[in-house]
Amino acid sequence: MSVLIITHTQDNESIDLVSQEIERRGEIAIRFDTDRFPTEVQLDILYSGDVEKLLLLQDGQQFDLAQVSGVWYRRLNVGGKIPAQMDEQFRYASIQESRATLFGLITSLRAFHLDSIPVIRRVENKQLQLRVAREIGLDTPQTLITNQPAAVKEFARSCATGTIAKMMASFAIYDNLGQEQVVFTNRLSDTDLENLDGLKFCPMTFQELLPKQVELRVTIVGKQVFCAAVDSQQLDNAKLDWRKEGIALIDAWYPYT
Repeated sequence: MSVLIITHTQDNESIDLVSQEIERRGEIAIRFDTDRFPTEVQLDILYSGDVEKLLLLQDGQQFDLAQVSGVWYRRLNVGGKIPAQMDEQFRYASIQESRATLFGLITSLRAFHLDSIPVIRRVENKQLQLRVAREIGLDTPQTLITNQPAAVKEFARSCATGTIAKMMASFAIYDNLGQEQVVFTNRLSDTDLENLDGLKFCPMTFQELLPKQVELRVTIVGKQVFCAAVDSQQLDNAKLDWRKEGIALIDAWYPYT
C-alpha cells in the first residue's frame, strides 16, 4: 500500500509524523510538495489505448501513482516556486494550468481520499456550515454578512457584549517587505463603526462577541463528536483569535468531553 500526501514544503511536522507511522506499518508514504510543481517536480500522465501512466518524478525517484491506495489532501501551494519576476499574466496562467493538471490527477486516482476535492470545497463554504449547524440544533452566535454600513451599525447595537469582524476566505496581504499580514478576528470599536466605507469594495462577516472560558474545536462525523480544547485566554493576544498565538499554544491543546 502507498499513500500520497498532498502538501507543500512549509507545512508543519504533522507530515513527518504521519509518514513515519505509515512506514512503521510497512507501507510507503509519498510526499508531494505542491509548491515544487511544476518547477522542480514533474508529472508524466499518459492515456493511450489500454495504457494509463501516472508518474510522479522528484528528487531522482519515480512513483507510479496508479498504484496509490490512499490520498491525504493536506495543504496546497501549486506553483509556489514559479519565479515572482515572471510576467504577471504568464505566471497566473502557469499556476492555473498547473492547478488544473494537479486537481485532475488527484480526482482521477482510484484510491481512498481524505478528503475528496469536491468535499473539501463544499466544507469551505462557511455559510453552508452555519446553516447546517443551526438545522441540527447547535447554538450559533448572531451573524451578519454584508457590504452595507448601515446594516452593520444596526447589528452592532443588537450585540450587548460587543461585535467582532472576520473574513470568510483565508488569505494574507503582504507588506512592502514581503511579510505576511493575516487578517485575524478583531473587535469592532466605535471608530470602526464610523469608518465602514471600505465595505463597498469587500463584504465582511460580523458576529456578536461571545466571552470565552475555553476555546473548543469540534468535529462532528455522523453522530460522533470529536472535541479538542485550548485555554486561549491565558495569552492576551489570543483572547479573540487563538491563531494569533498558534505556535505558542501548539502544545496546549487537550481532548475535551
